[in-house]
Amino acid sequence: MDLGFCGPGLMGAPMIRHLLNAGHSVWVWNRTRAKAQALAADGAHVVDTPRDLVAHAQAVLLCVSDTQAVEDVVFGLGGLLGEDAADDAGRMRWIVDHSSIAPAATREYAARAARRGVGWIDAPVSGGVPGAQAGTLAVMAGGNAADIAALEPVIRAYGARVTHMGDVGAGQMTKLCNQAIVCATVAGVAEAVGLAQAAGIDAARLPEALAGGWADSVLLRTFVPRMTETGHEPIGSLKTFQKDIDTVADAAQATGAVMPVAGAVQQLLRLGAAMGLAEAGLAAFVDILRPRAGPAPRA
Repeated sequence: MDLGFCGPGLMGAPMIRHLLNAGHSVWVWNRTRAKAQALAADGAHVVDTPRDLVAHAQAVLLCVSDTQAVEDVVFGLGGLLGEDAADDAGRMRWIVDHSSIAPAATREYAARAARRGVGWIDAPVSGGVPGAQAGTLAVMAGGNAADIAALEPVIRAYGARVTHMGDVGAGQMTKLCNQAIVCATVAGVAEAVGLAQAAGIDAARLPEALAGGWADSVLLRTFVPRMTETGHEPIGSLKTFQKDIDTVADAAQATGAVMPVAGAVQQLLRLGAAMGLAEAGLAAFVDILRPRAGPAPRA
């Protein structure tokens, strides 16, 4: 399929490479052109604006930072369906949004796109940069069943699993459930590391000691080394978690869901931002819970 892709960042770049390796033609745009240009050697075509994609692509995939970025790329000046664009959406039949944004905004954007004859699939992903690089992302999708069936072979270039969760917005709501679990778990791991260290136990051995038990998890095995050692590559950022957990809180208020644990994590992340840790990796949860002078925050 002829595809467009907006947002070749840490997640998007390996996703694009998987699409190219699967035989798709991919036209790429990024606000920082150098990030798009870096993919030209892999066979991607670089364009100057999101609007340029609609002449080439049957589907345009997004992987951008937040709700405002999605609106700008799709409906802003020079956007895929910007108000300054012709009514004709070119070859583009679908927009697939892999960003993590507010479900209410997703439904609004999908309705606006539908008036231009373009289908919208909200398809946030889980698995992080390692999952994007390995092509094993979990994709939770909302939208029309026929649209998702048409695009699933494309998404499977980098997604090990595509689950249709319901109408437009259901994919984003599922991602919020994912983030609520991940945020609470990483915070819990940080608390356990702090407790072990305060008690004089070698916290670095927690994954070994808990292997096979109920506390064992990918997150435990991933973050204990990052919370107890230096030199690891950072995973994500507290700023991104704060954006997502704030959206979780908004969804809880809108639906009446009771989420006291997510509320506690939200306050923890706000404390981290006040401490200057917003740009730190997710392992810096341990530095919020057990602040100390001296070394820089862990990755």
